[in-house]
Amino acid sequence: MELETLHTPDADAAAEVQQVLAAASHHDLRSLRALLRTHSASVQDPQTGYTPLHAAIAGADPSQKKQQRNGVVNGDNVDAESSGEGNEAEAAVQTVKLLLQNGAIWNDLNKDDETPGCLALRLGLTNLYNIVVDAGVRAEILLNRLNEYEQLKDDDVEEPADLEAPTIHNTDSSSPPATSTAPSGAPENTTDSSATPDPQPNQPTYLSSSLSFHPDRILDASANSVMMSWETTLMSRTAALLAPSPGLRVLNIGHGMGIIDVEFQRTSPSTHHIVEAHPSVLARMREHGWYDKPNVVVHEGRWQDVLPRMIESEEDGDGGELNLFDAIYFDTFAEPYTALRTFFEDFVIGLLDEGGKWGFFNGLGADRQVCYDVYAKVVELDLFEAGFEVEWTSLEVPDLEERGEWEGVRRAYWRLKEYRLPVARFVG
Repeated sequence: MELETLHTPDADAAAEVQQVLAAASHHDLRSLRALLRTHSASVQDPQTGYTPLHAAIAGADPSQKKQQRNGVVNGDNVDAESSGEGNEAEAAVQTVKLLLQNGAIWNDLNKDDETPGCLALRLGLTNLYNIVVDAGVRAEILLNRLNEYEQLKDDDVEEPADLEAPTIHNTDSSSPPATSTAPSGAPENTTDSSATPDPQPNQPTYLSSSLSFHPDRILDASANSVMMSWETTLMSRTAALLAPSPGLRVLNIGHGMGIIDVEFQRTSPSTHHIVEAHPSVLARMREHGWYDKPNVVVHEGRWQDVLPRMIESEEDGDGGELNLFDAIYFDTFAEPYTALRTFFEDFVIGLLDEGGKWGFFNGLGADRQVCYDVYAKVVELDLFEAGFEVEWTSLEVPDLEERGEWEGVRRAYWRLKEYRLPVARFVG
């Protein structure tokens, strides 16, 4: 006697998920449109973690057209002409766009720690990758604007936490610690280490934390890297582009190891202002003679407190000229992207002279290429809205993992092969 198949709600739901994934993988637009009327565009396969967006992109991989992945064929496209949607490549494009229009999340991770954009990049599907990047830009701009509206609802919150946006420099909330090995070599100067470790430091936590100074890095009490010497090549090129000739007026926000300030000094600026907030860094600057250097003015405190005073002041510390600069650089630690945007929207306009240039350490989303590309576009759009145009210079970054740079560092904050160096100036 034939037994009747037992259907359970869980089994039915799982089967429906597979239907959505299969339609996305096959670029079967007709079926997918019908399924999306009653199903989410962000369902996930429990075995692979694939979302429909992952499946649609994997289905466009020409080398894997017959690959079976846990019951979902990732690449066996339906006949494009019979589907009425044009050729296979166009069907893949339309499938990805359809999913994004129906709420597919651009940066969902599968079990291989890949976003749909990571997958498209690995498979060499440039067109689909660019569509995902553009979707990420739209999503991040919308998220940033929504966060602004939320801030307006509470006048008592001066600096609300922004855990979703990437930090400007050196923290990475999505990557595991690179290693638990202690740094090699004794630190040159270590302050009290009694502070409670914080795996995701914000600025108040950072400013109250102890720091250890090593020849090649500064670490906080939780082994987060504040700055590292491998950045010297990037800083040197940045200084050369921002301040290429002697006698310029320079402002740097965030001294850290002093890498870019040393580079600025090589061109003998007429005045060189440095804003630094961490007490341990300030103490080290005093030990190393920065307070005594000709034409150097050290401003102690957070840039949010120092810069308004500089803009409001009629004369600089030497007495004479207004606080206007030919070159400005911004490189802070444990601050979200919203801090950078506040900096160029509210302060650069009052500090940069006509014809001047400014830049920042571009570590936004540097734990994976798709996030880096998304935030490059986000910042470019925000800069233009604020009245700036930006020029990017690409610099090769060596394999830092292979060189052992992340030994003793809680998180590898840079995982990319190329650094995009920004130089911005007023539009026109």
